[in-house]
Amino acid sequence: MDSKFNELLKSKMSGASYEKLAALENEKVFDFIGSFAEHCNPATIYVCDDSHEDNEYVKTMALEKGEESKLAQDGQTIHWDGYGDQARDKVNTKYLVYKENLEKMKSLNSVAYKEGHAEIMGIAKNNMEGKDAVVKFFCEGPAFSEFSIPCVQFTDSWYVAHSESILYRPAYAHFLGMKDEEKDDFFRFIHSAGELDERGCVVNLDKRRIYMDTQNNIVYSMNAQYAGNSVGLKKHSMRLAINKSGQEGWLCEHMFVMACLNEEADRKTYFAGAYPSACGKTSTAMIPGEQIVGDDIAYFRNIDGEFRAVNVEQGIFGIIKDVNKEDDPVIFENLNKPQELIFSNVLRGKDNTPYWLGQGIEAPKEGDNHSGAWTEGKKDAKGNVIGIAHGNARYTMRLDYLENFDKEGFDAKQGVKVDGVLYGGRDSNTTVPVEESPSWEDGILLKACTLESETTSATLGAEGVRTPSPMANMDFVSYPLGEYTMNNIKFVDGMKEEPKVFSTNYFLLNEKGKFCTSKLAKKVWLHWAEGRVHGEYDALATPTGKIPLYEDLKILFKKYLDENYSLEDYTYQFTFRCTKWIEKLERSKAFYAKMDADCPQVIYEKWDAAIAKISAAKEKCGDLILPGAYSECCGGGKGCCC
Repeated sequence: MDSKFNELLKSKMSGASYEKLAALENEKVFDFIGSFAEHCNPATIYVCDDSHEDNEYVKTMALEKGEESKLAQDGQTIHWDGYGDQARDKVNTKYLVYKENLEKMKSLNSVAYKEGHAEIMGIAKNNMEGKDAVVKFFCEGPAFSEFSIPCVQFTDSWYVAHSESILYRPAYAHFLGMKDEEKDDFFRFIHSAGELDERGCVVNLDKRRIYMDTQNNIVYSMNAQYAGNSVGLKKHSMRLAINKSGQEGWLCEHMFVMACLNEEADRKTYFAGAYPSACGKTSTAMIPGEQIVGDDIAYFRNIDGEFRAVNVEQGIFGIIKDVNKEDDPVIFENLNKPQELIFSNVLRGKDNTPYWLGQGIEAPKEGDNHSGAWTEGKKDAKGNVIGIAHGNARYTMRLDYLENFDKEGFDAKQGVKVDGVLYGGRDSNTTVPVEESPSWEDGILLKACTLESETTSATLGAEGVRTPSPMANMDFVSYPLGEYTMNNIKFVDGMKEEPKVFSTNYFLLNEKGKFCTSKLAKKVWLHWAEGRVHGEYDALATPTGKIPLYEDLKILFKKYLDENYSLEDYTYQFTFRCTKWIEKLERSKAFYAKMDADCPQVIYEKWDAAIAKISAAKEKCGDLILPGAYSECCGGGKGCCC
């Protein structure tokens, strides 16, 4: 490779590593590695291919450097991010934006490109000095497919490299096979944990910065170790992909992809679903008896007129709090097996075993955790008691460990055909447990855009406060919200068939302040949606969609949960609450106006029309419309949507 960085890279790499890099014959890759080898100044650089040997080397280095430690079970390791570095740093995560785009990006935590780039490069200067760095190649989505986005990670954290080896598909071979016209199109990630303490944790947290350049598809992450701030292919890549998809006419969404299995009909129906944090996303993707393709990020494309999806990842970076034998049997079983797993920010007991919050197992009174040596009652500098593990403690695990893993769907280079999309928030008093949208556009504007997450008694601050979370994606939308919303609406244009859209709500409270149904009821709502996809159930109209008939739910509850579902419960749960819905839509209007001054007027017109429709129904049928009453009021039948 003819490059000004030739001699520099040869001085920092073994002959084998240099040859791997040169074999790609990719000038942009070579210059990316060379420029940051010069700027960040690591002592050595190791280049990985897709081989088992290189993966094993990365794991070995993570252990040797103290970034991970072995646990009692073979293959299991533990990593700590250090006190104060266990969650995404939203304040210092910013978009680098060219001057002409600053105004429209001002609500998305942006910084002027020249100013921000100078700052991050100043922090990055010599930030790897004396450290050993590694280069890895990955692919978002299946390699050599229409969905593929190749990525290069350059990092001095062997924990980060190890995590990505579990979470993402290898792609050195993909880079080798790229055609000349494709060689400029990939994502780049430069990461440095910087100076580490004796436990392998970041020292200079005051200089933690995560700056994303969506115009040039590169992310800079400095002085960060927690995976949400450092693993480039996770949410960093997602932000790049959302921007890229908006320009190219496909979608990148914060969604699971799963298969609902109907054994009686001998069919498999694929659903995608978006839920804000702590609103049931992972538990829906992992419903017992169904199959999972992916639990977090999906790419959607129109392929031959079909709505098709792939899982971007091959692993799970999951919140471990409250994972226990009763509520999450599949995950819990795998966390207790001798296989490759990384636990982060949990307690390591004296028995060298991990313990976490909500595990359902009595934890020891002492050990090590993210705060260092820990004993029960230990307090932090502010006088707060430090629990056995952090509330955002995580596990990193391969998806193919799971018995319910849909390998066929995961490997499909053209993705799986999605027939249904679920949107769910945390809502104590407004939306019903499940409702079908009349159309795709209504689904986006009335189900997806109005998603909210409600604070609970377990959250600091006031209870019952609703946080807007359109598409469950607000933290990662990387261009104006109104434009992003319109791209979602237009995505199905020209398709042979639109997926049906459903809202779900697992958190409706009864008159005693208790959840209306058990955690397992989500299986009933899913299977009703699956039946609607295939035209097997009638429905009752509401001002915003269609709800199940009691007779159908009664059968489904008995079939899947062996529960007797009462007409009284059904009537309460599926009552349409007019005033609450109008308030919900008004909150959505206010949020969009705050986030995007140039939001297309058609969005507000749709919401105003929905408010008018609900107001008319309230005038005619009353504030609380019982199931079936709306159809009777407007003179329609079971499927009426007046």
